[in-house]
Amino acid sequence: MVARRRFTPEFKAQVVLEMVSGIKTAAEAGREYRLRPQVLSRWKSEFLENAAKVFEDDERLSEERARLGELERMVGRLTMELEAAKKASSILASQPPRNGR
Repeated sequence: MVARRRFTPEFKAQVVLEMVSGIKTAAEAGREYRLRPQVLSRWKSEFLENAAKVFEDDERLSEERARLGELERMVGRLTMELEAAKKASSILASQPPRNGR
């Protein structure tokens, strides 16, 4: 059984950009990289379908950063509350009982 070749996303993008920009035709890219026309066609269609997502990432990234900031503030607040509770607990545990026992 022959092992399938695996290609990095960077390699796929490079090959597709060469075809889209006109540097190479699909036939030339196929011969040079030993790839079947079906593979090149699939890569190209995936590339073109997902091209708009490149510009959507900025919006999604800013939403994720805002959420991360919110979570970091929450962790900070909860850490402070925990430290205060530990301090209060240690103070109450160290005081002698008031009922004389």
